[in-house]
Amino acid sequence: MSATEDFLTHEEEQAIVAAIRKAEDMTSGEIRVHLEDHTDLSPIERAKEVFAQLNMQQTEARNGVLFYVGVADHSFVILGDEGINRRVADDFWECTKDLVITHFKQKAYKKGLIAGIINAGEQLKKYFPVSKNDIDELPNEISKS
Repeated sequence: MSATEDFLTHEEEQAIVAAIRKAEDMTSGEIRVHLEDHTDLSPIERAKEVFAQLNMQQTEARNGVLFYVGVADHSFVILGDEGINRRVADDFWECTKDLVITHFKQKAYKKGLIAGIINAGEQLKKYFPVSKNDIDELPNEISKS
């Protein structure tokens, strides 16, 4: 099995998807998680590629958030779309990133992703509150490559 396939169990993946739904109940923001083994690009450049491949820039408010994990590379990036970046401070994602990485260092990957996803939802609701007419614009499933 690849490092990506061994990273999370099916049950852990389902718990993360549930956390995405919970976070998205707080905000109109859209959150995705992407896992892959390795890239020759820098983690941020690869996260930008994945963001585009997943069509995350197509949300109405441009408020998509990608949690990118390079499993074999031991890399992690949180990438927000331009609608978020226009409204928040440059270090907006640092506390969420630190929270995730703290858990990752303890090999608590599910716990780290869930904590980060819920934190992202709580942070985004200040800028992008959920409305009565909110629709889920992007799939909540974990993507892999």
